[in-house]
Amino acid sequence: MEKRAANTIGMLLITLGGLALLHTTILPLLGWEYGLWRLWPLILSAVGLSLMAAPFIFHHKRGLKALFIPGMPILIVSALLLWGSLFHSWGIWEWLWPMVILGLAAGFFLTAVFMRNIWFMIPAIIIGVNGLIFQFCAITGLWDLWAILWTAEPLAVGLALLVASAGKRPGLLRAGTILVASAAVLFSMMSFILSGWVSVVGAAVLILFGVGLLTRGRVPTLLAEKMPEEKLVESV
Repeated sequence: MEKRAANTIGMLLITLGGLALLHTTILPLLGWEYGLWRLWPLILSAVGLSLMAAPFIFHHKRGLKALFIPGMPILIVSALLLWGSLFHSWGIWEWLWPMVILGLAAGFFLTAVFMRNIWFMIPAIIIGVNGLIFQFCAITGLWDLWAILWTAEPLAVGLALLVASAGKRPGLLRAGTILVASAAVLFSMMSFILSGWVSVVGAAVLILFGVGLLTRGRVPTLLAEKMPEEKLVESV
């Protein structure tokens, strides 16, 4: 125990000494103008990477695959913090903060894929749709489009239910179809009532919704093929 503790402390001291030498001597000679303290977000990155790596390292423990859910947003946050710290560009948060929401959606998606549990697709789709809307408005500044984009909320829920139905749950399939159809009707009404950019974007999104509906049968089928039947929960 004493030998192991001494080795651990020794390695820690060597690491700290190397970082100090790198910071005070080597990096200045190479023209590095940033202090190593600006790399502090890498600590958060290490946490996120650890969470993301655990499902692969301990692949036999199925429950650990849910660590994708906190791991992805933590990685996104650390990346934004690192950019702001290195380049004094903290305004990046004004533009890219919805990436954290998209990271959470990606975490649910990865959990659904690796756990082979289609129910995680429901929050993945709902959160992902909201994240995409937020990201679009944050970049363009067209927050007025919420006058029409709010109809994406019932649409997201409907699409999530359609995916979760996997073509084998009539109850979820009907509920999802009703919600998607209702969202399409609302979107149509808002597109015709409003004018300007809001109407143009509304019409374009409405067309995309139509394309999505035409291909709706393929998504549940593909997911059902990839996920064994025994992993699918029986229809409510």
